[in-house]
Amino acid sequence: MASDSGNSTPNARFKASDMAAEEQLKSQTVGLVHLSDFRKRRAEALDADGVSSGATTPTESEGVKFATKKRKAPKQKGGLSFGGDDDETESSPAVSAKTTPRSQTPASRQSPFDDEVQPKRLAANAGVNFVAKSKTKSALAREAETKERLRKQFLAVQQRVRATDFLVPFVFYDGADAPGGMCRMRKGDQIWRFLDRARKVGAGREGGMKQWGRVSVDDLMVVKDGLIIPHHLDFYFFMLNKVKGYDGVEMFPYSAEPSKATPETVVDTPPTGGLNVPGQKPLVERKPDSAFADAELEGYKDDPALTKVVDRRWYEKHKHIFPASIWQDFDSGKDYSTLVRKDASGNVYHASG
Repeated sequence: MASDSGNSTPNARFKASDMAAEEQLKSQTVGLVHLSDFRKRRAEALDADGVSSGATTPTESEGVKFATKKRKAPKQKGGLSFGGDDDETESSPAVSAKTTPRSQTPASRQSPFDDEVQPKRLAANAGVNFVAKSKTKSALAREAETKERLRKQFLAVQQRVRATDFLVPFVFYDGADAPGGMCRMRKGDQIWRFLDRARKVGAGREGGMKQWGRVSVDDLMVVKDGLIIPHHLDFYFFMLNKVKGYDGVEMFPYSAEPSKATPETVVDTPPTGGLNVPGQKPLVERKPDSAFADAELEGYKDDPALTKVVDRRWYEKHKHIFPASIWQDFDSGKDYSTLVRKDASGNVYHASG
């Protein structure tokens, strides 16, 4: 119980008075004492000690200063501190009213936002001479008119090129090359028109070639560089796209641009030769132009053996025998110059030199 009274006031200022009161209380409470007596004597000891120390206790008018622990000012990033507490103002250094240049400002006081690069505003590039402008309705109309005029000019040139005459030398093939002849065609003619012209040329020749005149166009096919060309394609398709065969050479190496044999104007005439449509007059065979001789036309010096006219029925019977075994149907989506020639069984064909 005595130890509790000694530690009731931890302040150092009251330590001396507490020790005196404690000594007086110990001398009056020896042995077992009732709790009520102990409390009474303890109160008397404290009162006596307070009276004896009253002369040294300062009054309120003297302004008692209590020892307090100063708070540590928090660190601020950037800027100056203008705290309102008296203790903080006493401990903080004096702030000069004179402004400090940015170059002399300590790095620790600079704002972290000073190093951020401000984004530049977008502006017109003065180094560009041409500046696109929005087109008006009249400008758009003129542009559309120009495109239409150029389109018509291109189509007109194409029609003239399609009407250009050239020669296609050929042979009949039924296991061996048989002399065929030479057909004068237009570059815009389709393959089936050439076959119809070729069988008529064969029918007019002597030496057993008349049998080809009795074969229908559907039973005939053109083989060029081991490729069976479909009937619906025209010669201009191969010229315009520069289609190549397995040997890397153009199948029909003729110009897709106007040449000296190209007519200046094109007259809409019925297509040369071919099938007759019921209800219409039979198509009249077009006579060759007298302006240019055969020797002046493209294809005159070509090798006839490169273009073969074959009876399809013969091909169906002998397609397992060389060279018919390596013939394939032409596919416009393939580049045959990059492919390897193979037969129906997948065997690679090596041409002898």
